[in-house]
Amino acid sequence: MNPYAHTQKWEIEFLETEEVLRSKNFGITAEAKKVRYPVRLLRYWFGYHLLVEECRRAGRPIDVAEIGIHNGQMLLFAKLAASKVKDPAQALQYASWLGVDAVLKHDRLAKAGYTELQEANLEAPDFQIAKPCDTAICLHVFEHLSDPEEALRKIAINVRPGGSVIGGFPVLPHPLIGIREKQVRKTAQPMGHVSIFSPERVKSMAESAGLKLEFSSGAFFARRKGSAIENSPAWLKFNLWWGNQFPWWPGEIYWLARKPEA
Repeated sequence: MNPYAHTQKWEIEFLETEEVLRSKNFGITAEAKKVRYPVRLLRYWFGYHLLVEECRRAGRPIDVAEIGIHNGQMLLFAKLAASKVKDPAQALQYASWLGVDAVLKHDRLAKAGYTELQEANLEAPDFQIAKPCDTAICLHVFEHLSDPEEALRKIAINVRPGGSVIGGFPVLPHPLIGIREKQVRKTAQPMGHVSIFSPERVKSMAESAGLKLEFSSGAFFARRKGSAIENSPAWLKFNLWWGNQFPWWPGEIYWLARKPEA
């Protein structure tokens, strides 16, 4: 039985009602703030609901480590979503939330509510998460790394047996990723995209890190920033359906990979 067969029932309604997600501090584009269901928010939406699934699986509040926290948007989204979802089973409970970044914006993160902050570079040879976690979440991080496979291996070491890694980044069909990666690496700006992914590469990455890919889904058919069509919940649901059916479609992919039990 597919444990994620119910993902089409994950709540989206709170995306329309929560004004904080459209505030200056949250940091989505001005165009996305104008619409009710911005596709741009799906990165946090996937991350949130996959964390809820991990909480449900564990049967207790989980310890989260987030690598690449930027301004703390994922944690802010998680707190808001947990307070807004109608179904108690979709309300996240976490025991701790460690935020890890190469450069910590202490002034922006002071009020975010992290249990602990750690300044560490994922590309450093000696990178290690400050303490073991049930789930590590890395949204739009790996595409900025020259060796994402090695980065995932370092993260997986610090995940408890039976725990998971959640990730997400842009995606292309597999035959195109080698060509595209060579192109972006020639012109990449500092902190720009240097790695390109396909669903096949996600699975290979997970396996090389000793993980088993349990969930992957594309996010959208098309993103229309600020367009009136993003006021429609039906459009958002269509995008989610499309991404689930065609995860290789150029856009974004979100995934969860599990570490074997001890």
